[in-house]
Amino acid sequence: MSDRSQLVDKYFRVDNLPHIWCPGCSHGIVTRALTKAIDELDLDPDKIVIVSGIGCSSRAAGYLNFNTLHTTHGRAIAYATGIKLANPELHVIVITGDGDASAIGGNHLIHACRRNIDLTVMIFNNNIYGMTGGQYSPTTPHTALGTTAPYGNIDRPFDLVRLVEGAGATYIARGTAYHTLQLTGYMKKAIAHKGLSVVEAISSCPTYYGRKNRIGDAVGMMQWMKDTFVEKRAYDRLDEEKRIGKVPFGEFVNIQAPEYTAVLAEITKRVEGRL
Repeated sequence: MSDRSQLVDKYFRVDNLPHIWCPGCSHGIVTRALTKAIDELDLDPDKIVIVSGIGCSSRAAGYLNFNTLHTTHGRAIAYATGIKLANPELHVIVITGDGDASAIGGNHLIHACRRNIDLTVMIFNNNIYGMTGGQYSPTTPHTALGTTAPYGNIDRPFDLVRLVEGAGATYIARGTAYHTLQLTGYMKKAIAHKGLSVVEAISSCPTYYGRKNRIGDAVGMMQWMKDTFVEKRAYDRLDEEKRIGKVPFGEFVNIQAPEYTAVLAEITKRVEGRL
């Protein structure tokens, strides 16, 4: 039996397959990297909770055979926080998209980072609202096209890595669906990390983003990832001119800080001892 078949049989709700993602969408590749990371960590599936919001990426929760919660738009991290506070022993993993996480869910994202709650947040970033019709999102590049930006996006995009670093996340990485081995490694470290972890997974949307911006089909978008994203150590050595049009991927933050549920448990224990 192939490694792929083993992962599907072990971690997916096969009755819910095939998935509904568009042909060429790389959300399946990113989801596979997540399940591969879980498998290599040898975690107890009954101790894993997958929480998702609304959007293309959030459909993944319905395919994964763990404890899952498909919540409302932008609120996945809020639900995940409640689950973690109720049972800190669980591995709580949030699956969210660039719009779900950084637009309607932006405040939940930054405050989870600020509190350093032991959650793993996987942001499937395809630079567009794919499920609802190709509207531009907070990560759509400046001048890029979308259905709500037919003449080019005039907004400056979020750099999600810098955003969550400023908010206080203690593990941050960026990977791509093209660099899948590295992405799996980042996800393993994120899940094992004690504190708020964010992995930005660059995904492709040939149906809207690739087509409207003339990047191409699924193969063209994979080539775009290969040409655009440069490993951080190599990127740091590039001259400013050679960095134009390039985006670094890799680990950006990996530090230790007091974790929210552990601090809360200590305070609770101390207070109860006084009663």
